[in-house]
Amino acid sequence: MKLTTNLFKSAFAGLMLLSSTGISLAQIGVGAEPIKGAKVYLDGTTESLHKNWEYWEGPRFSAEMPIKWPAATDPNTGDPVISSNDPAGAGGKYGAADIVTKDKFRDFRAHVEFMVTEEGGNSGVYLQNRYEIQILDGDYGEHGMAAIINEHLPTEKAYKGVGEWNAYDIMFRAARFKDGKLVEKARATVYFNGVKIHEDKEINQVWGGPFSGLDGGNDGGKGITDTPGGLKLQAEGYNVLYKNVWIKEMKLKAPDTDF
Repeated sequence: MKLTTNLFKSAFAGLMLLSSTGISLAQIGVGAEPIKGAKVYLDGTTESLHKNWEYWEGPRFSAEMPIKWPAATDPNTGDPVISSNDPAGAGGKYGAADIVTKDKFRDFRAHVEFMVTEEGGNSGVYLQNRYEIQILDGDYGEHGMAAIINEHLPTEKAYKGVGEWNAYDIMFRAARFKDGKLVEKARATVYFNGVKIHEDKEINQVWGGPFSGLDGGNDGGKGITDTPGGLKLQAEGYNVLYKNVWIKEMKLKAPDTDF
């Protein structure tokens, strides 16, 4: 009961903030409509998958084009969705068949909907192909569901569970550089199913080594470079479903991602 009450209070506070900033309730959470200027990158069809995505060809890459993420159907509606269960990622081989948007970004607002279909299901959403927002059923911690991995624990447990659709709404500001040197770290605000779980959190590094994403092999992940990156979805041998992924490129002058 206490958890339910806390979720209600957090959701109500989030809704009040959204109202004050002029953001529509239809623009966060499951089923959120793309905001003005956003592009839909994955509508659940294979056509959108092949048009807008490519494999990330990192040092562990072992798949080959075309993308082998299988078409699936929403168990609730029968609508088309895409599964992360690429054969090359079997056994938790992250980095072998991860997909990334063909478009690359610095600052952006993103919306991603996912469903974990089995206990322990594992995937991840990588901001700029560097910083992971974890998807991991059954784990709540700095390496668990909705964590900014290894750095920030979500402030609320907003996960709906296996067999339910969940949504991340993210505002991300890339690291800033001056004369080739890092002067401001990347930062992000994240809503999970309409509940704000990370408010303008600074992100220090890439975790997981060179197999995880851009700059993962630079100085133990601390050697961030001034290179744009796409939104990446991780294949890790589980049937995690995705749909309704949209992104809007932003230009965030101030070091603040809150919305």
